[in-house]
Amino acid sequence: MSRHTWTLTAVSALLVAGFAAWPAGLGVERWLWGAATAGALVPSVARVVADLRRRRYGADLLAVLALAGTLAVGEYLAGAVVALMVATGQVLEAAAARRAARDLSGLLERAPRQAHRRAAGGLVTVPVDEVGVDDEVVVLSGEIVPVDGTLRAEGVLDESALTGEPEPVVRPSGETVRSGTVNAGPAVDLTAAATAADSTYAGMVRLAEEAAAERAPIARLADRVAGWFLPLALLIAGSAWLVSRDAVIAVAVLVTATPCPLLLAVPIAVTGGMSRASRAGIVVRDGAALELLGRTTTLLLDKTGTVTEGRPEITDVVCAPGVTPEHALRLAAAVEQYSLHVLAAAVLRAASRAGVEVHSAEDVSESPGRGATGRVGGETVQVGRIPAGAEVPEWASAVLRRGRLDLATVIWVTVDGELTAALLGRDRIRPDAVRTMRRLHAAGVRRVVLLTGDRVDTSTEVAAMLGLDEVQAEATPEDKISRVRREGEHGTVVMVGDGINDAPALAVADVGIALGSRGSTAAVQSADAVIVDDRIDRLADAMEIARRARRVASQSGVIGTALSLAAMIVSALGALVPVAGALVQEAIDVAVIVNSLRVLRSGARRGTHPEADTLLGRFAAEHESLQPVRASVRQAADALSAGATPAADAAVRRAHRLLVDELLPHENAEETELYPVLGGVLGSPEETVTMSRGHAEIARLCRRLGRHLDTASDGIAPEQIDDLRATLYGLDAVLTLHFAQEEEGYFVLREGE
Repeated sequence: MSRHTWTLTAVSALLVAGFAAWPAGLGVERWLWGAATAGALVPSVARVVADLRRRRYGADLLAVLALAGTLAVGEYLAGAVVALMVATGQVLEAAAARRAARDLSGLLERAPRQAHRRAAGGLVTVPVDEVGVDDEVVVLSGEIVPVDGTLRAEGVLDESALTGEPEPVVRPSGETVRSGTVNAGPAVDLTAAATAADSTYAGMVRLAEEAAAERAPIARLADRVAGWFLPLALLIAGSAWLVSRDAVIAVAVLVTATPCPLLLAVPIAVTGGMSRASRAGIVVRDGAALELLGRTTTLLLDKTGTVTEGRPEITDVVCAPGVTPEHALRLAAAVEQYSLHVLAAAVLRAASRAGVEVHSAEDVSESPGRGATGRVGGETVQVGRIPAGAEVPEWASAVLRRGRLDLATVIWVTVDGELTAALLGRDRIRPDAVRTMRRLHAAGVRRVVLLTGDRVDTSTEVAAMLGLDEVQAEATPEDKISRVRREGEHGTVVMVGDGINDAPALAVADVGIALGSRGSTAAVQSADAVIVDDRIDRLADAMEIARRARRVASQSGVIGTALSLAAMIVSALGALVPVAGALVQEAIDVAVIVNSLRVLRSGARRGTHPEADTLLGRFAAEHESLQPVRASVRQAADALSAGATPAADAAVRRAHRLLVDELLPHENAEETELYPVLGGVLGSPEETVTMSRGHAEIARLCRRLGRHLDTASDGIAPEQIDDLRATLYGLDAVLTLHFAQEEEGYFVLREGE
């Protein structure tokens, strides 16, 4: 047990023992109650002395005066009651404000200990501290780059620890690489440009350590109130003593002035807020962090893995004339199933959604940064970048342009040296991110800034989609630290991230919040709060809970202080003796504690709706499975660019068949099964009217497409091309918007999502 708990236990035991000895009439109870008073007085004096040495005073000083006063005038029972309240408040405060140590072991354990240095006799493994500038260092596959340096040959590097971006990048010979990145390709040579101590990764560790060390403890709300309450209490007590010339009356004033409503109510409200946050999926490490979170003005967000899903998904498949998307995915997945690359996993997920059976490939090899190659059914299939010297046909040029416009990664599928298909991949924004940003602004956050190591164009696009206030892209860990400090000059700052590169910024922010389910150990250990289930909307939950806890704590403090002030005036008039004053103070304490416990209630969060949750889960899963259907609409529209060809006719008919067989039944089921239930959850059937209008428009465009095909039994005619393309592109736009609205507005409501 902590010393505060020991003190509370001892005071409680002495108070109870005094009551037990009271009937005997031997006076022992006075000694027991006096001992209880002294037991609380000694640690309180120590706290006050420590505060005074720092040239500040707070609520504890009033408690010391009240305890000392009861001993001085012999009001031992009153002193014991006050001692019980003070000891209880200290235990609650210690529980609410205990700060977890800033354990940086995640960063430190990852730091390389050894390096491979070239010498006359070959490779020599040496401690990393022995690597000097201009030494030639070899980094084996999978190893962490130990020092900053210059590549002597092309290398493939995983820079996610520094930038947060999951995709490995190809760095040419002569380019500078930073320590802390991982060699994702074959062994590479580099020339050391700095020692380990002066390299990037060591600087990150130092930044995190310095940031953690400079964090000053937050002043307690009780102390801020005591700043004016203490002089007022002393003035009333002194005036009462001066007028009555009775020290007991002055002690009675001090007893009723004991700031137990502050010492009890505030920690209880804060602890209750921490408990509510924990039940909502956010672990807050201490009460100081919760109080700061409750008055946040600026929020800084990392991008990759925080507001985006942190992994690329295949959003479209564009094929050469005569090649179907299913065939392209089958070839790509056959080769990529043997790769651990993040994009390979995206290809396999796309193939699974499309219901493509993945065959085996033979003689598979992988060239990091270039792609994977294998033989599938007698054909040589390469998946990755465009092979050097390969001819780029017109359809592929259009894909390159589209990739730049959509800010997408293009994965090329080459068969026997000819470009056959292109898979477009993007890191999608989390469905709950847009709604979360609106809730944060509604909760009182004035500015939300995207602070990321990603490219400017991608970051700007994400920020615009989320309605954020500002973007700072291509930010290094040092840039993030500087930005957090700069924002901190204007108000309370919260930083949210999940990567190793975010750890120093999380440590220096007033409150650092990490996504814990897949965030790095360093980020979690540097944070003040951890979102345990990887849902970004928990951030808004935490903000709302923290503000409510702070509001209730303030209410309790104000109510308790006002009641104590009234009791002080009554005591000053001689109407309350010290024991009665202590009992009145106990009643005030009970009142403010009951008020503080309101924090534990769920507040405005919606209740559970099992039927709605089941339906939302079902239709969210169907949205995923319908991605190939949606992609077929865009593919059919693109195929019409070549005119009224048999391939274009087949693509349009395929899209129409998928729409009628798979998408329209899904839309009808939403209309008849999901929306009536959602109307009850949201409070009115009118809440889903606009989405029903979307269903109607989708059905109308599908009927229009069907009428086109009914009049073209022998194939699409040239005069149909323009209207068909307009219909298909319009349908693609409506589907994209409608699906996004449902995912962001409805599917995020399901419990456990």
